[in-house]
Amino acid sequence: MTTDPTLAFAVVAAKTVTLVLGGLVTYVTWKAFRRTGRPALRALFVGFAVVTLGSLTAGVVDQLLAVDSDYALVVESVLTAVGFSVVAASLYVE
Repeated sequence: MTTDPTLAFAVVAAKTVTLVLGGLVTYVTWKAFRRTGRPALRALFVGFAVVTLGSLTAGVVDQLLAVDSDYALVVESVLTAVGFSVVAASLYVE
């Protein structure tokens, strides 16, 4: 858990911006998938959703749970890697 109030505010602010922008990108890809039904857009939606979820989860782990902030970094890194793997795979889906 971040103990420096200035650093904690910076983390919360950055995670909030990431969540809002990630949510916007995820929503737009969802709308595009619903409009076209293309599997590639569905995969892109899932990938961006996982990346956004990773940021949200890392922020919650860092700020609300009484654990070392390294755990938040691991959670975010794993979910980001999974999300970007799905995004990369979406580029190859026909």
